[in-house]
Amino acid sequence: MTPTRDVDAVVLVGGKGTRLRPLTLSAPKPMLPTAGVPFLTHLLSRIRSAGINHVVLGTSYRAEVFEEFFGDGTSLGLELEYVVEDEPLDTGGAIRNVYDRLRAEHAVIFNGDILSGADLGALVQAHCKTGADVTLHLQRVDDPSRFGSVPTDESGRVTAFLEKTPNPPTDQINAGCYVFRRSVVESIPAGRRVSVERETFPGLLKDGAHVHGFVDASYWLDVGTPEAFVRGSADLVRGLAPTSALPGPVGESLVLGGAKIADGAAVSGGSTIGPGSAVAAGAQVTGSVVFDGVTVAEDAIVEDSVLGKGATVGKGAVLRGVVLGDGATVGAGCELVRGARVWPDMTLPDSSIRFSSDC
Repeated sequence: MTPTRDVDAVVLVGGKGTRLRPLTLSAPKPMLPTAGVPFLTHLLSRIRSAGINHVVLGTSYRAEVFEEFFGDGTSLGLELEYVVEDEPLDTGGAIRNVYDRLRAEHAVIFNGDILSGADLGALVQAHCKTGADVTLHLQRVDDPSRFGSVPTDESGRVTAFLEKTPNPPTDQINAGCYVFRRSVVESIPAGRRVSVERETFPGLLKDGAHVHGFVDASYWLDVGTPEAFVRGSADLVRGLAPTSALPGPVGESLVLGGAKIADGAAVSGGSTIGPGSAVAAGAQVTGSVVFDGVTVAEDAIVEDSVLGKGATVGKGAVLRGVVLGDGATVGAGCELVRGARVWPDMTLPDSSIRFSSDC
């Protein structure tokens, strides 16, 4: 059995995060503040806790941001290396692109936008015990029709990779975490786009390779949309999602250094209030992520929303399920509802937009 300390980790963080715009116009998705630290910090904390020390980040969009923040990984107790994609290579191509940096016989591959509570040690042990070429983390979900499904036989071997269907034969889905033999990584075509889901995994099955499923029902969330992003951050703050990187105690709110919460303001639902931000008297912030230097004025209501760095919410404004870009201003008395996104540095004048007749 291979201990996790003799396994490499690879984290794919090259995507542009278009579903999270405008937040990702200024920072890659894995670097967005999530429960007080960049999202990637929570994943790296899980990797370290599992006893894996060598981590390779496969980067592309805003690649320099990762190394500028994390450096060589010493502060996290890790050894970090960085490999940049000159052009997008998709999931399989991105994995092949880091092959030369791998040292161990096996590598755990992570999609950089998944929040998970799976037992990484147990995943690696299952991979080595079964002698698999590739082991997939398969998550049980309540509504598998929203995803492609991955059935397994009685021994746990994967039998197919199925597209979305109204009546899938299993509740098991690809959870975006895999263990590869190094030789399998080498076999992926180099220098071109390759999808592990549509090309690599089906090809391995066709060739008779052992593709194993590690089935799990722990916490799991793809944080690629604003709705999921705020939920994931709140779950981390409230202790529902696992991390050892939370910069404060678990609870209903996380208020970071220099932030000011006025008497009579209410911050709850796992909200994070970033450094230098201010929430005025009578304001309510629930289940939201507030970045650095944000101002929430008197009697404003902010629910399930993300407020970018330096944003301003005017007196009595109502935001429910909204994304404000960095430096955006929502004037007093405005009302924005689910799905609304305000681009960076834009200003909505007082009472300029509402979705109800209330004044």
